[in-house]
Amino acid sequence: MTKRIILVLLLMSAAVVRLNSGRPQSNDAARLPAVAAPETSYVGNDACARCHEAISESYSHTSMAHASGPATDEPRTVDFVDPGSRVHYRIFSDAGQLWLSFERPGDSFVNGKRKLLYFVGSGRRGLTYLFAVDGFLFESPINWYGDKKLWDMAPAYQGTREIPLNLPAFTSCLYCHVSDLRPPLPGTENRYAMPFQGHGGVTCERCHGPGASHVKGGPIVNPAHLAADRRDAICMQCHLEGKIAVERPGLHLSNYKPGDDLSTYVRYFVLSDLATRDLGAVSQVEALAQSTCKQKSGDSMSCTSCHDPHSEPSPENKVAYYRKKCLSCHGASFAEKHHPNQADCAGCHMPASRSTDVAHTQVTDHRILRRHLGVDGALQSAGDPELVPFPRSEQVDLRDRALAWQMLAQKGDAEARGKAERLLRQAVMNNPDDPAVLAELGYVEQQHGRADSARALYQRAITRDPDTLDVAIDLAVLEASSGHLGAAVKLWQSVFARAPYRSNVGLNLAEAFCKSGQYDSARSYLLRVLEFDPDSAHAKLSLQRLNQVPPACGP
Repeated sequence: MTKRIILVLLLMSAAVVRLNSGRPQSNDAARLPAVAAPETSYVGNDACARCHEAISESYSHTSMAHASGPATDEPRTVDFVDPGSRVHYRIFSDAGQLWLSFERPGDSFVNGKRKLLYFVGSGRRGLTYLFAVDGFLFESPINWYGDKKLWDMAPAYQGTREIPLNLPAFTSCLYCHVSDLRPPLPGTENRYAMPFQGHGGVTCERCHGPGASHVKGGPIVNPAHLAADRRDAICMQCHLEGKIAVERPGLHLSNYKPGDDLSTYVRYFVLSDLATRDLGAVSQVEALAQSTCKQKSGDSMSCTSCHDPHSEPSPENKVAYYRKKCLSCHGASFAEKHHPNQADCAGCHMPASRSTDVAHTQVTDHRILRRHLGVDGALQSAGDPELVPFPRSEQVDLRDRALAWQMLAQKGDAEARGKAERLLRQAVMNNPDDPAVLAELGYVEQQHGRADSARALYQRAITRDPDTLDVAIDLAVLEASSGHLGAAVKLWQSVFARAPYRSNVGLNLAEAFCKSGQYDSARSYLLRVLEFDPDSAHAKLSLQRLNQVPPACGP
């Protein structure tokens, strides 16, 4: 489901409408209940080391093994002032804990600290910390960028003027960095029973599958013995970025286990002109597929042809290590004729360039370009780019294609809108009970101003998936704009109880209660917004106006 930014409705009727009181939960009332850790079939690396000591020792020094863990295991300290927001950040240790503090001179709201619970990222390319508020897990607003060796604002928040303290830690972001990831509590996006991960880092079981049976003498997955598509899927789960990823009905990427067909859980799409585009931070798999090396080698070539997942070459041996991998196919005689004095094959044919989606980060170009000839002719595409499934497949559900084109349209591709709408209308006929299809077609109808049709589609989607938040928000906006403020408030309250960091929802509620003359409830919603988003200029100005005599509504 595409997440959309919902603007605060400032045009709600000024008529007094008495709303059912529904103040947001206080800190104590909203605290995460004690939940027992679920039973799991994952055993962690220590269990593997009992029989595979040498491999385990080698793997323990890799970036994947250090991809996440308790914050105190990776205690980096910093004193950093963001010039855009003028916020002074510090990460520091105190009494055996790691803390993030934030302060803007003269602003009483932007002045506090959060205990950092976990780190995510090995630090080689980047690292961030996670903290919790009322059990909701968030990413730190500042990140370490390993390529440039500097601290800066989180990706997508470069140059921001407000401190982003409400960046939810979604499972889609955490999945590739942690092992035995626990799902969020029902109805929420980022509220977890702690600890949210069974084991730190990426464990052996990410590639070999759960090990509980194996330690008792049972079988375990050996990727080398799998069919090529199942073997490659193990790397694809984290090293395929794609332009669009569509989760299959009722499933998530986190449900995948090695040996499964990855497309059972998620369908990836790329643009057909990938060969001529700049690359994202984790685009290795789709880029490699564009290379002449892969196209000529076929299934005999995989990520492990060049990378040993159990070890990494040292920096001083890196050039020689990968040159040897190239020569294993191209031969020593080729090396004697082809730049014999230039040992760094990757430096020319797999150059590093700036990532298109993560600031201060470089990506190695796995398209393996023939630099002296430019991009290989085989990589070029003619005509307008198409959204195509990856890996290539003729058997792609209409439902998945429709959602993929709609997601592309939501990313700002105006030319995709017409195709997305046509496909969605066909898909809803084949999938009348699919909440994602219903919701997206409802949004299209809402954009066309067809309120009754959009409302019916949204209501059908919510009936089939009551935990969805985005659909409830879209329906609430529709109800409010149609003059049904009471219905809108009920929907917003349901969402805000499950996602109090969604500032625009809380602001909508505050505005609705303020205009109905229920100032205490309006004030409570604004204060709740500021707990999670203390630098919301809209919330701070609204609270200031609400505290006037007489109270005033709106920013």
